[in-house]
Amino acid sequence: MAKKKTERKASNFKEAIGLQSILKSERTDFLLGMVIALFAVYTFVALFSYINTGAEDQSLLEHTRPGEWLNQGKVFKNYCGSMGAILSYTLVTKNFGYAAFFVPCFLLVSGIKMMQIYVLNIWKWFFGMGIAMIWLSVFLAKVLAPLMPEAIFNPGGYHGSVCVDFTENVIGPPGLTAVLFFTAIALLTFVSKQTITWVRRMFNPIKNFTGKASEIVTDKLSNTDSDTTDIEDGHTKLSTEDDKTTNSAKETGKESEPTPVIDLTEFSNLGAKKPNKATAEPIITATPTPTPIKTDGEKLTVEVGKDEKAKGEQLTDEAINTPINPLEPFTRYKYPTLSLLTKDENDGKPYIDMDEIKAYNEEIIKVLKSFGIEIREIKATVGPTITLYEITPAEGIRITKIRNLEDDIALRLSALGVRIIAPIPGKGTIGIEVPNKKRHNVSMESILNSKKFQETKYDLPIVLGKTITNEVFMADLTKIPHLLVAGATGQGKSVGLNVIITSLLYKKHPNELKLVLIDPKKVEFSVYSPIADHFMAQVDDDDEPIITDVTKVVRTLKSLCTLMDHRYDLLKLAGARNLKEYNDKFLHRRLNPEHGHEFMPYIVVIIDEFGDLIMTAGKEVEMPIARIAQLARAVGIHMIIATQRPTTSIITGNIKANFPGRIAFKVSSMMDSRIILDRPGANQLIGMGDMLYLNGNEPTRVQCAFISTKEIGEINEFIEHQSGPTHPMELPEPKGDDSEGGGNTGGADMGSLDPFFEEAARSVIVSQQGSTSMIQRRFSIGYNRAGRLMDQLEKAGIVGAAHGSKPRDVLIADEGQLTAIMNQLRG
Repeated sequence: MAKKKTERKASNFKEAIGLQSILKSERTDFLLGMVIALFAVYTFVALFSYINTGAEDQSLLEHTRPGEWLNQGKVFKNYCGSMGAILSYTLVTKNFGYAAFFVPCFLLVSGIKMMQIYVLNIWKWFFGMGIAMIWLSVFLAKVLAPLMPEAIFNPGGYHGSVCVDFTENVIGPPGLTAVLFFTAIALLTFVSKQTITWVRRMFNPIKNFTGKASEIVTDKLSNTDSDTTDIEDGHTKLSTEDDKTTNSAKETGKESEPTPVIDLTEFSNLGAKKPNKATAEPIITATPTPTPIKTDGEKLTVEVGKDEKAKGEQLTDEAINTPINPLEPFTRYKYPTLSLLTKDENDGKPYIDMDEIKAYNEEIIKVLKSFGIEIREIKATVGPTITLYEITPAEGIRITKIRNLEDDIALRLSALGVRIIAPIPGKGTIGIEVPNKKRHNVSMESILNSKKFQETKYDLPIVLGKTITNEVFMADLTKIPHLLVAGATGQGKSVGLNVIITSLLYKKHPNELKLVLIDPKKVEFSVYSPIADHFMAQVDDDDEPIITDVTKVVRTLKSLCTLMDHRYDLLKLAGARNLKEYNDKFLHRRLNPEHGHEFMPYIVVIIDEFGDLIMTAGKEVEMPIARIAQLARAVGIHMIIATQRPTTSIITGNIKANFPGRIAFKVSSMMDSRIILDRPGANQLIGMGDMLYLNGNEPTRVQCAFISTKEIGEINEFIEHQSGPTHPMELPEPKGDDSEGGGNTGGADMGSLDPFFEEAARSVIVSQQGSTSMIQRRFSIGYNRAGRLMDQLEKAGIVGAAHGSKPRDVLIADEGQLTAIMNQLRG
């Protein structure tokens, strides 16, 4: 028998009459917010009126007779009546003086918040305005009141007057001045981090002047660099005018310019009937809803592809709903803002020269017809530096006939870098890429301000630039997982590496990412020295976190191999297949830190001028790189290597097999292109950031974004002043080194015990846990030093031998035995 469905009874009176749903209604919030906003406006008007009518109204309010507040005789002069006069008298005279205007300001903000017009942090506004109102009240009472002895009320109100008298009686006028100054600086710092920089410059003007002078010299010297000269020539206006100032204020996001698609079929007079729209798809796929725009008198159809809207400037963190916060203890770290970057001079608008497009269109048609190739349809897609002419050949035309006409079309157009894609993957068309006479530079700001970048879920997002359809092009380094960058000198390789590093810095927290920068040229990565403590990793004996010495390069690579093996041991113990699963288990408290488990950051190794390393160290460098590339993906270690000499002796088969991701800038010969991409194409690029990205079947042509040395310096300076680690992450000693720690008993020097030796021994005995990570946490020391301490404890007979990643056995049961051992060591 089916049971009857019973209705749930109301749990309380509010629910029974529907009051609970009314109170939680969005409409109720909107109406209440409107009431608060209107009351704020009323208070504004009353306060402004009180400035002029306060003399008369104040005398009435101080001697009010019964019933006089009804204002039947119009005795109150305030524009808002007796209620406005009473409200103004209470706020201005009896409390905060002119600072009382902050009260309606906050009420207005609260009303806007409840009406959901803007998303605001109401508590931040409350504390900010509250402190500002109190400070201004005291300041006006201290500074302005003596200048207005005839005023009917104290400019700082009764509150300001009392605070000034009390404070000066206790700490005197100098103390009050100091308190006001410190409070102002603290409030401004709360509002903007730039305040710290201003105060430092104010107290050290000489350093500020010399710093600016050195910055100018550095910028001039950097313009002579081989890899950036040509790029900056192509971005003349961007590097000379826009770099003079960096926006420090917050700016709203902008909408990227749409992709133009120009239908040239009718204009071309091809003689063939235009196919029906039901059977011929538009060639552009960048947007599902193209908007046609008719041009006057030329019968050209321009389809505007919808591009990305920027979400806003400030890059925000995703809420991490886990028991352990991976950002601790640096939860106040602020990501760099877009105001540090130079805005696009063209505001993202691509330049379209219809005369140029028509002329090129005619010449392409003539060349094809001269070789007996008829065309049914032709369209043009205008990109930042390249225009793609997509043609649909007539029936019976062989693709190979068109594919071999690159040189003929380039000759007729007088253009370098003409490239034919026959056919375009996923389309029934053939593409002819022709460089624009006037190129549109892609700014880093326009890339990072895109919705695609700000809302990405990639673990290691790297943005590269814009495609021919004006779309932001980005990839996830964890999916690549290793990247080879190559190109001739001066074609944009170094700028491309800077773009990759910057995109990572804008998205990742210091706890989530560590960089290992290897720079044989010694000048490319030196600009990142200020962020070494926040974002870099190094072997502890190295003097500089940016590695320039070849011998240290080999040692660092071997150290990364050791770290890789250690991480695999931890993954095995945790039962995790990769770094992401491991960290998820750790954050959900499913792994015990006492057993050596810890949150693991991603590590990105970037090697510039890989060719110089191969020529100097050869196999000694290639073998650890190949080993890392083969195995390190699962444990979060990824590599990017760059070279300007793409030869088989440098980019060997072993390297190519382990670096599936390729970026090719312009090269001088087809052979070089085949070495990088296993196909031609890079030799047909036009330079100045024009590149091909390959991570699959077909390469994608991208115009690399541009970022100047000055912008990189501003970003690094911003990060340097954020809360974060005080020293770079320590990499473990490489296996086989004399100084190796963590299991090599021969490396422990008992002749020079560590200062923490006795304390560490006592801690191990009391807890009966022989764990290197426990010593590291308890004494706030690096992994290598903790490993050496553990070796000394083993040699002294306090702990047993290492058992992989498991804690060591403690051989001493009480502190009495420890005292005997210490006496023996001292004797």
